[in-house]
Amino acid sequence: MRIGNVEVRVMGGPLGCLLMILGSLLLSVLCTLGANLLLRR
Repeated sequence: MRIGNVEVRVMGGPLGCLLMILGSLLLSVLCTLGANLLLRR
């Protein structure tokens, strides 16, 4: 996977890629929940 001109090595092949995708989904959900809590005040 390349980000700009930096080569990013995914640890553990397909499993590492899957973990990265799951991690990013989790982060986006947490950010959404946090934004909702902040906006409700």
